[in-house]
Amino acid sequence: MSVSKQQVLDGLAKVASPRGVPLVHANVLSEIAVADGKVMFSINVDAAEARAWESVRAQAEAAVRAIPGVTGAMVALTAERKPGSAPATPHRHGPGGHSHGVQPVSAHRPHQPPGAPSAMSKQAEVPGVKAVIAVASGKGGVGKSTTSLNVALGLRDLGLKVGLLDADIYGPSVPRLTGINEKPVLDDDKKMIPIERFGLSIMSIGFLVEEETAMIWRGPMVMSAITQMLRDVAWGQLDVLVVDMPPGTGDAQLTLAQNVPLKGAVIVSTPQDLALIDARRGLAMFTKVNVPVLGIVENMSYFQCPECGTRSDIFGHGGARHEAERLGVPFLGEVPLHMSIRAMSDAGTPVVVSEPNGPHAAIYRRIGEQVRDGLKAVLA
Repeated sequence: MSVSKQQVLDGLAKVASPRGVPLVHANVLSEIAVADGKVMFSINVDAAEARAWESVRAQAEAAVRAIPGVTGAMVALTAERKPGSAPATPHRHGPGGHSHGVQPVSAHRPHQPPGAPSAMSKQAEVPGVKAVIAVASGKGGVGKSTTSLNVALGLRDLGLKVGLLDADIYGPSVPRLTGINEKPVLDDDKKMIPIERFGLSIMSIGFLVEEETAMIWRGPMVMSAITQMLRDVAWGQLDVLVVDMPPGTGDAQLTLAQNVPLKGAVIVSTPQDLALIDARRGLAMFTKVNVPVLGIVENMSYFQCPECGTRSDIFGHGGARHEAERLGVPFLGEVPLHMSIRAMSDAGTPVVVSEPNGPHAAIYRRIGEQVRDGLKAVLA
């Protein structure tokens, strides 16, 4: 049974806001996304009113879940400070502990009084998962998602049980890279069952929304979505869960680090200076939140002509290796800019699967070996 946006609005009309008007007339609702029984939206209020609105958020989620045909609801309370107002105390709800108060993230943490709980005190292991690692980049367009998928497959080839979470909310690439068009279903506990492909357990926000849908979400909505994909998915027993992060150093990265004790991070960069500057920021962020950096991958390291085999350093060469040496972190390897990697990715058959005995699959496996070695204490 399909669910329409109008049905959702009709259900929300029965929920009263603290202002005494129906929620749909309170001018606080974001765009409502409905896809295959999954409903996602946010309630946007001033931070000073956040506490009064928390019960409304819960009522709204319950109202949506009661609509026939709805199989899941993701409702976030977005509470932002108006200029000049006092900072709001963040409120939390549910097992994932979603943050509602939006506060700027600085490179320097504010002083906490003695005995105050650390932001990292909210961390909780993902049941059944030995190690969660992040694959990140300081900027987009460096091939992070292709690297995430192929490194996950390299870990699989080492005999590990591996999952892949596509947490790039604004630009999920994993559905295209894996050729997955189906939607996840729920188990008896109302948790989403990850889709199995190539021996990996895979979940992506792209499975829940259409490819052309623009994800115009505020930070707390992104944070809620990532938390739900971690906590409300039946991952089962995994050695490693690889998380393909959005580019940059924003809410998504901080949410993951605060909610899950990450066992390591892999930074992906291209050789040129601009990408390396952004890669440094990503590495610095993980260092500040006490996440071990497993190493740096230099993607698109060089171009190798498929016809003649001639090598050209289009973006320069060796920049990521030198950066790793300068910063004292492992250099995991060079991945060339090659037609087969691009073509196989576009076709939904990653190169480690399509050409398992080829040179590029071997590169990803060597990277996987080093990642595994960096997790040895956790996986033992």
